[in-house]
Amino acid sequence: MASVTSLSDSVHQRLAAALSAALPQAGSADPLLRRSDRADFQANGILALAKKEKANPRELATQVVSGVESGELIKDVEVSGPGFLNITLTDRAITENLAARYADDTGRLGVPHAEQPGTTVIDYAQPNVAKEMHVGHLRSAVIGDAVVKLLEFTGENVVRRHHIGDWGTQFGMLIQYLEEHPHELDHKADEVSGEEAMSNLDRLYKAARKLFDADEEFKTRARRRVVDLQAGDPQTVAMWQKFVDESKIYFFSVFEKLDMEIRDADIVGESGYNDMLAETCRLLEESGVAVRSEGALCVFFDDIKGPDGNPVPLIVQKSDGGYGYAATDLSAIRDRVFNLKANSIIYVVDARQSLHFKMVFETARKAGWLGDDVKAYQLAFGTVLGKDGKPFKTREGETVRLVDLLDEAIDRASAVVREKAQDLSEEEIAERGTQVGVGAVKYADLSTSANRDYKFDLDQMVSLNGDTSVYLQYAYARIQSILRKAGASRPAAHPELELHEAERALGLHADSFAATVAEAATEYAPHKLAAYLYQLASFYTTFYDKCPVLKAETQEQIENRLFLCDVTARTLHRGMDLLGIRTPERL
Repeated sequence: MASVTSLSDSVHQRLAAALSAALPQAGSADPLLRRSDRADFQANGILALAKKEKANPRELATQVVSGVESGELIKDVEVSGPGFLNITLTDRAITENLAARYADDTGRLGVPHAEQPGTTVIDYAQPNVAKEMHVGHLRSAVIGDAVVKLLEFTGENVVRRHHIGDWGTQFGMLIQYLEEHPHELDHKADEVSGEEAMSNLDRLYKAARKLFDADEEFKTRARRRVVDLQAGDPQTVAMWQKFVDESKIYFFSVFEKLDMEIRDADIVGESGYNDMLAETCRLLEESGVAVRSEGALCVFFDDIKGPDGNPVPLIVQKSDGGYGYAATDLSAIRDRVFNLKANSIIYVVDARQSLHFKMVFETARKAGWLGDDVKAYQLAFGTVLGKDGKPFKTREGETVRLVDLLDEAIDRASAVVREKAQDLSEEEIAERGTQVGVGAVKYADLSTSANRDYKFDLDQMVSLNGDTSVYLQYAYARIQSILRKAGASRPAAHPELELHEAERALGLHADSFAATVAEAATEYAPHKLAAYLYQLASFYTTFYDKCPVLKAETQEQIENRLFLCDVTARTLHRGMDLLGIRTPERL
């Protein structure tokens, strides 16, 4: 089905045409249309245009009003104040436009695909091999997954990349320890759960670290093992691969609990760029972008200096010949631009790494790997805080394990579902509890602008009141209950009916779904979609309170209100799906 032109776009087109007719010398003019509490829309663009053209704004506004083609779309346009236009639409236009969205059998609600889709590589959900995932891994995974869904929905070609930490000196330590203590990891990978696999690795890592710090001879052997790994020694690589495979079992189990799809082919860790590192360094040095300084290969920047006033370099290769994160990240950019043909590269990474990525991006541009036609952007996110406003820790001061956090959220949500449940079995309560609990955690993250810190408060997250996913899920489940109780009455649009004020507000907001999705996708801003959905549920609550559905005065009104209910439900369902959150039919 073709996309549906939104009401705001239709009004914008007519006002722009009237403006151009009134001031032909001004060329195309933007009426600056927005939603208003004084009418359906308000246009503010006449003031600036009148000032530019040295015209009287009220006279120009009056001239524009006389030239607006209203037809069945616009009911009234009035001049307000110094030259604002207040526009009220016809009830018929609202209902007919929603009916066109409702008729879209693709489930897109008339949302168009991007006119010129490109290829975006998005780097998100980057846990470390042999280490348990903690609360700090939550935001990259949840935000990245939502941005992927938004971009794919708009038609963008999205390539997912999970740049896991699977290389470095710690693996020499781990491999050497396992070589000397083979009984420490004597199970088969396919016989254990993900959490058991990571528990084994975590225990192994701590034991290896303890020996590494206490025994100089073991430290020497471990460092020699790093050299073997980098040189591709078959036995060493085989043991390293075992660590990676064990960790992947765990990663997949955690991401599955988060209700996220992570595909093995998309996991390209630090090790995936090993073969490119030497060439990356050679190209940087030969081009003069990087220079040798005290034996290390460095890139210097005019505007990046330390507290002492000395330049802070990006170290691409260490003086001992080892490669740093910069070499890997720059090699990844080369791969993503030249092999994957990316137009945009998005990094969903902690804000504390902003300086590193600023230096990496600038280096890649100097080297000619990031041209003007490729955007590299760090979608930086803030910190998850506890109720005390400090970084979220356990009572013992340790980082909170992500699995423990999700389990507690599911337990709290299950208690809420059990309290409200009237006809759900224990199995259904457990299923809904998982959907509500995981949704609560995701929504709390996604409803906050990514670059802001936010407080992790499970009591608030699973509340039925306020800006929570539970509130949205409950609104959806309430609509499904009404539709089930409707009997022979079916949702049907009746454009001939006059609408209640609450029906108009709900319909106008539902119609702006496409514009919100486009904005959220373009700006990589899932929080804008979350805010829209919360407003939609709020408008629905007002509608539900003021407009009886099944007890409406006429059969036509019953059908039209069921239609408004179903449009709202479909919009909530689609919007929540784009955030990676389930909408249970019953709660």
